[in-house]
Amino acid sequence: MARAGLTADRVVAAAADLADEVGFENVSLSALARGFGVKDASLYSHVRNLQDLRTRVAFLAGGEMVDRIAVAVAGRTGREALGAFADAYRAYALEHPGRYAATQIRVDQSLIADSPALRRTAEITYGLLRAYGLEEPDLTDAVRLLRSTFHGYCALEAGGGFGAPRDVQRSWERAVDALHVALTHWPRG
Repeated sequence: MARAGLTADRVVAAAADLADEVGFENVSLSALARGFGVKDASLYSHVRNLQDLRTRVAFLAGGEMVDRIAVAVAGRTGREALGAFADAYRAYALEHPGRYAATQIRVDQSLIADSPALRRTAEITYGLLRAYGLEEPDLTDAVRLLRSTFHGYCALEAGGGFGAPRDVQRSWERAVDALHVALTHWPRG
């Protein structure tokens, strides 16, 4: 183990890299151990099990993604902020497919409260939506609209699901325009 220089952070980073190469669902402790040139058991002093590893990759990826989004939206509001948020989200999802898949897993709620990255994600997303004048319960509904639109678009694009000759980037821009209109004219209860 000492020759491999293993730490929990190195194991999680290697798992995230592996996820981008082979798909998040194909990451295993055995594959990681082979990559480090150690036996599987050597990893158990750094992660409890595969679920723990997956959760850690999800938190790592979520932190990377929100950092990218935060830089993109800084100093922007309205349509400009929404577009920057959407573009940063999409770029991360397409550049890091395995990491992005990790951000979509269901994580134990007790762990979420302790995650600075997930709190920051909520702050940035809710801040973006509050600029449209939204409050609860509309905030939750709007978050779900954005997430499902962004995720659906990215999943379809990554899977080659857009076969029409229309430019995919132009369709993305129009989708973000439509979201801006929907958020600006949000139906009040």
